[in-house]
Amino acid sequence: MTARAIMLMGTGSDVGKSLIVAGLARAFTRRGLRVRPFKPQNMSNNAAVTADGGEIGRAQALQARAACVEPTVHMNPVLLKPESTTGAQVIVQGKRHATMAARDYFRNRIQFMPAILESFRRLAEDADLVIVEGAGSPGEINLRDGDLANMGFAAAANIPALLVGDIHRGGVIASIAGTFDILLPEDRARLKGFLINKFHGDPALFSEGRSFLEEHTGAPCLGIIPHFAEARNLPAEDAVALEEVLTSHSGTYRISVLRLPRIANFDDLDPLRLESGVSVTFIQPGEPIPADTRLVIIPGSKSTIADLAALRREGWDIDLKAHVRRGGLVLGLCGGYQMLGRMVHDRQGLEGPPTSVEGLGLLQLETELLPDKTLTRVTGTHAGTAAPISGYEIHLGTTEGPDTTRPFAMIGGVPDGATSANGQVMGTYLHGCFGSDAFRSAFLKSLGAQSSALRFDDLIERTLDDLAAHLEAHLDVDRILALAEPV
Repeated sequence: MTARAIMLMGTGSDVGKSLIVAGLARAFTRRGLRVRPFKPQNMSNNAAVTADGGEIGRAQALQARAACVEPTVHMNPVLLKPESTTGAQVIVQGKRHATMAARDYFRNRIQFMPAILESFRRLAEDADLVIVEGAGSPGEINLRDGDLANMGFAAAANIPALLVGDIHRGGVIASIAGTFDILLPEDRARLKGFLINKFHGDPALFSEGRSFLEEHTGAPCLGIIPHFAEARNLPAEDAVALEEVLTSHSGTYRISVLRLPRIANFDDLDPLRLESGVSVTFIQPGEPIPADTRLVIIPGSKSTIADLAALRREGWDIDLKAHVRRGGLVLGLCGGYQMLGRMVHDRQGLEGPPTSVEGLGLLQLETELLPDKTLTRVTGTHAGTAAPISGYEIHLGTTEGPDTTRPFAMIGGVPDGATSANGQVMGTYLHGCFGSDAFRSAFLKSLGAQSSALRFDDLIERTLDDLAAHLEAHLDVDRILALAEPV
């Protein structure tokens, strides 16, 4: 069977494209099709490590899981990981290519189209259906020349597209009609229909809006998707979600997470957010660390030195030291772990001009940032509880010092992380470790917190099944499949 493909584009960012692709991937997989997700260009500091030793956007890893296949670097051949307001690390087919200023990337991005098309073709060779996700909006016509993410890719691969609008934001009629209106005629012709997402209330109340849009655009509405509340169980694509999901549950054990400017892989905290016995709060810039916090987590960061400086500007370094003096606990994850030491050295200028900066001094260790990135999935044992633990590493640099003799975990007989002599401060390079049910339960109990019977992986699977059923009920899924064209 020749592979077919269809692309979902949005009227803007965060309209729900990623979850719709995941839900459709699970729905079509349950019908017996070999489905592969694909996003030509993504911008996110939430990354996943693939089985073939690279990194892709977290959303594409979730979509691969929905399709019941292992994620590969070809599902997201270009990943941009912002390191500053004007530049990003460019990952091509899973590997670090360069760090580029936004202007330089924009000027030279078309050079990456061959790699994108190669990855797309490789996926299609082993698929019945490729579901492609756009980025941002095709309505950004100032970005059309050299575009890799939306209509530029659709034209290069010669595939049709659907447009997704978010009614929850308001203005969905104008955003859908306006997107159709401003596109080039040849790009507009690729849009074969539109979807309305995140609807609240009675869909009949939108009947006039639906009729207007179908008449105005000449394209059919393929469904109105009611708000899917269980989406909160699934990892978010980027930090926009943290503006809404700030606190979870009201358990008596309070965990505070520092909302760093360049926070990375914050879905590490999802399993904790879903635990009923704890309360997880993301502390926003301008807010102090609450005095009743029991555990402070410093999450991963795409730019350790810049985020360490931001942490100090917020006065969180002072709050952390007061927290420890009160007997509170601190856990650093990856970049957060590096910040806990005495020094962070960037002598090769990987994050900016070559420099060495003082860390928080809560762990007796030093970090040297190095150009070779560690990208690996791991399994091991948590040193403090002997519980099995799994996760992945994705970082630059090595960390050494006296406190590493008290590791956080043992990975294949090799120590990972560190613990202070009094046991109050811990650090690890392991992302995703709280997804290990046995470890999470044992860790929470060791802190004096309650642990539920949550089975995180089972919850993700049930949610993906429910999402697929939700889309089947509210979208014309058969017509979407019929609109997909051979590639």
